[in-house]
Amino acid sequence: MYKDMYERWLAADLEDNDLFPELNNIKGNDDEIKDRFAVSLAFGTAGLRGVLGAGTNRMNIYVVRQATQGLANWVKTQGGNQTVAISYDSRLKSDVFAKEAAGVLAANGINVRIYDALMPVPALSFATRYYKCNAGIMVTASHNPAKYNGYKAYGPDGCQMTDDAAAIVYDEIQKTDVLTGAKVISFAEGVEKGLIKFVGDDCKRALYDAIEDRQVRPGLCKTAGLKLVYSPLNGSGLVPVTTVLKDIGITDVTIVPEQEYPNGYFTTCSYPNPEIFAALELGLNLAKDTDADLMLATDPDADRVGIAMKCPDGSYELVSGNEVGVLLLDYICAGRIEKGTMPKNPVAVKSIVSTPLADAVAAHYGVELRSVLTGFKWIGDQIAGLEAAGEVDRFIFGFEESYGYLAGPYVRDKDAVIGSMLICEMAAYYRSIGSSVKQRLEEIYVQYGRYLNLVDSFEFPGLTGMDKMAGIMQSLRENPPKEIGGYAVTKVTDYRKPEETGLPSANVLIYALEGGATVVVRPSGTEPKIKTYFTTLGKDLAEAKVQKDKLAEALKPILA
Repeated sequence: MYKDMYERWLAADLEDNDLFPELNNIKGNDDEIKDRFAVSLAFGTAGLRGVLGAGTNRMNIYVVRQATQGLANWVKTQGGNQTVAISYDSRLKSDVFAKEAAGVLAANGINVRIYDALMPVPALSFATRYYKCNAGIMVTASHNPAKYNGYKAYGPDGCQMTDDAAAIVYDEIQKTDVLTGAKVISFAEGVEKGLIKFVGDDCKRALYDAIEDRQVRPGLCKTAGLKLVYSPLNGSGLVPVTTVLKDIGITDVTIVPEQEYPNGYFTTCSYPNPEIFAALELGLNLAKDTDADLMLATDPDADRVGIAMKCPDGSYELVSGNEVGVLLLDYICAGRIEKGTMPKNPVAVKSIVSTPLADAVAAHYGVELRSVLTGFKWIGDQIAGLEAAGEVDRFIFGFEESYGYLAGPYVRDKDAVIGSMLICEMAAYYRSIGSSVKQRLEEIYVQYGRYLNLVDSFEFPGLTGMDKMAGIMQSLRENPPKEIGGYAVTKVTDYRKPEETGLPSANVLIYALEGGATVVVRPSGTEPKIKTYFTTLGKDLAEAKVQKDKLAEALKPILA
């Protein structure tokens, strides 16, 4: 079957000249042919993500057209104004795929609003809401290595597509022949027909205004003298982040020159992920050279931001997503109470794998903290619920440990632009009172206890990887561990049982251990990995770290 599909592609008059040499090069190589054609890239609530190349199991214009035809079939049943917003980042072929998607939608009589240059995830979410679209498409593979690209689908609320809608789109994709099934006109023809229009400056400005309206202490940054080093990691953050920072008065910004402009090859770091040291290394060196207060990096689609803070001894320390989440929650709560802008019955939201330290901070300020499943759409879902009840102003902040933050209901996905603004404002504020981000973090640990949150990943590559992961999760359910690393398991929460958790079903297991530590085990939704999240609590960092190492060592044989 896969050989037949390969022969079909080989014989087809392919429009993308990059694909034909690749198909020729794998002639007679059964493993390579099987890898590309035995399966198709699966479309789920996170859309598509895969390696660029020829085949049904790769990202290329034909797979993008097929997915967009499936989306178009769904949109046509939705009524409304029959419009889809599109944005894209700096990845290889992102602009090509965005225009191909626009051409398919236009061929189906659907209106398109597409950005005239690369713009990040929050801009796509905002445009989807601004133009009252039926759906949105973001062409990106987030922080994956350069050989990947992807396609995220959004619903009319600007949130990633719901499971129900994604299932319908997936069914429509299955009915669409990958090479010939999509209706297509050229981008130029779609523009001529008036079906494809660019996103207007009014929409771009409205996004920046919505972000800047969420300053906690407006005007503070103009006089605080914050010194910043920023890296967009060759992605889409450069224009929006620097625009907002300039607007609020942060002008001493040094951009990492090698990572300033869009470059889908990500030549300075193999993995453009602000969670890892290698991606921030050039920025850290520049921060030391310029004696910056703060170093900041956004990932290619600018929905996540990582930082390094300056310590009293002049060194720089990377700050985890959990720590930044807690620092921002603390800063927003204290600042809004001080300024009299805290809403009645405020609500913050975090994912179930994020640090319980946030629960303690929220309780201290009288904020209701809700925990939801992993995936920012669940935080968006909470905002939607508040909006439906006419109480959207209650939402003050949402975060995930994987460096995603949002402080306002103007979009429904994580936003590194507002994250960058608030982190800089927070750093500027602590600088203005003779303190620092580092000092405030230490004060939080003294007040609430020394929490340590670390994540390990186990990779399962190849066609059998998913089966192995499923087997491990099943085994953990059938034979739950009584202890981990010498610590008794006091409670197991299985998120496959919504009747027990009150949340939708999810493939997540959480083990509560004697002494207050927790271990979370969950397969990644986008990569062939099982992730383990450890939260330990010690009298100091060393004690918390020893416990984490013990727990990780005990899990290795189970997950290897």
